[in-house]
Amino acid sequence: MIVNGAAHVFVALLGLAGGLAVGSGLVALLIVLDLIPRLAQIAFGFRKSLWFETAVICGAVYWSLADFLEWRIWLPREVTLLSIGLLDGLFVGMLAAALTEVMNVLPILAKRLRLSRYLVSFIMAMALGKVAGSLFDWLWFQWK
Repeated sequence: MIVNGAAHVFVALLGLAGGLAVGSGLVALLIVLDLIPRLAQIAFGFRKSLWFETAVICGAVYWSLADFLEWRIWLPREVTLLSIGLLDGLFVGMLAAALTEVMNVLPILAKRLRLSRYLVSFIMAMALGKVAGSLFDWLWFQWK
């Protein structure tokens, strides 16, 4: 009986530690990349930056609850895949854009590899590669 209770306490502490680590990593990523201020700048919503911050927090809390409580959405498969794919694509695209903008990865890489003339083609190849890889993963690899 005591061993079983100790196991539950250990699992609870392990889950808490994991959640703190992941949450701290997300907050550090948002701060380092200046994602919220950049989003407010792009949307011309400096006075509404509190709304952007609240949306990020509410999204994290909502999806954590949805995962823990195993909420299900009963929609047709195509609608579900399209909506989740669109939202995932928006999130990954914004995160990748923020990362490349903050780090100035593409201009530095193009300059060092002497590919400045081919920068547009380089960006298109990266985008098309990302789309092709995502489609392969979603349509073939996930269902195998």
